[in-house]
Amino acid sequence: MPHPRTKKVARPFESIEPPRNTEVMILVVSVTFVVMLLGALSESPVWLLGLLVFLPGTASALCTVRQTKFVSAWTFLVVVVTVLVRHGDGRSWLDRLLMMLLTLALGVASVYACHRRIHRENEMLRLRSTAAAMQRHILRPLPMLTDEVLVDGLYEPVQEDRLVGGDIYDVVASPWGTRVLIGDVQGKGLPAVGAAFAVIGAFREAAHREPTLTALVDALDASVVRHNSYAAQTGDDERFVTALIANIDAHDEVQVINCGHVPPQLLHHNTVTTPALDSGVPLGLAELSAEPATVDWFAFPSGATLLLTTDGLTETRDADGTFYPVTERLTERVSLSPTELPHALYDDARAFAGHDGQHDDVAILSVRRSPFR
Repeated sequence: MPHPRTKKVARPFESIEPPRNTEVMILVVSVTFVVMLLGALSESPVWLLGLLVFLPGTASALCTVRQTKFVSAWTFLVVVVTVLVRHGDGRSWLDRLLMMLLTLALGVASVYACHRRIHRENEMLRLRSTAAAMQRHILRPLPMLTDEVLVDGLYEPVQEDRLVGGDIYDVVASPWGTRVLIGDVQGKGLPAVGAAFAVIGAFREAAHREPTLTALVDALDASVVRHNSYAAQTGDDERFVTALIANIDAHDEVQVINCGHVPPQLLHHNTVTTPALDSGVPLGLAELSAEPATVDWFAFPSGATLLLTTDGLTETRDADGTFYPVTERLTERVSLSPTELPHALYDDARAFAGHDGQHDDVAILSVRRSPFR
């Protein structure tokens, strides 16, 4: 059943909220008053009117097209009235005419620039929304229940300056037990999503075909290599993928292969431990390593929880650059249920980072061993 917590999903055309019309009017009138006051005091109003021509340009970068039209029309009107009224300052009519034409041209250019900006933002937001919808459709909804485990968690891509995230996860109930994947693709955006799709597709197919975890990892590595070969043909950058693959069967141990990923945390009897694992090379780089992928075994008793994360959690920093203390905060929340724990950690990490801290894409999975086997 889906988790009851409501998730925020970006709207297709969501962007930075423009200022309200009243705010724009108050700001424009205030700037105009200041400029005119300085002009009266300096006895050079026409020269100071040059300050007003920057208003439409500023509006084109921050406001809507309608608001930019208002600012441009207001600026042009103020310039025209001032130039016509202040005719005794010694300036020729040619200078006055050039001032009015320049203001008009800048206003028209500002409106056009605003229209182009909003059109470009909408195109990027359409692309981002499509890619994010594809990614969320490919990633299986949580929680997932198999004969061996209950898997719950969350995935939160950061979209402020990137199209979509590169974190991945999947769960497959295979003939050899439940196989769990969590990974992080190098880089962000659509090229990273392409590599993520390649790994997930290979995992879902090979998890049912390969009887051993090493053969499964070899298949995943080959999928990244193939993806990179296609990317090279189109001029895209090659990618690698850090990943952790686990196999949970009826025995009280879990098999894990760590491909350069964040180590898991084991929660059992209100204690938190970090199993000692050999860390291999990321997927896509196996040919650079002389050592094959190594399977690690460690105890995973009934009722225990295995926490799998990406570095979006472990490398979260506050404004001072201090890393989020995962083990410490996890120890304080060890009694939470597998459903509550990922969301509690994510919320705590966001609060720890604050507004000025470092944020990244985050994937957190809690894998609870079923007590009834």
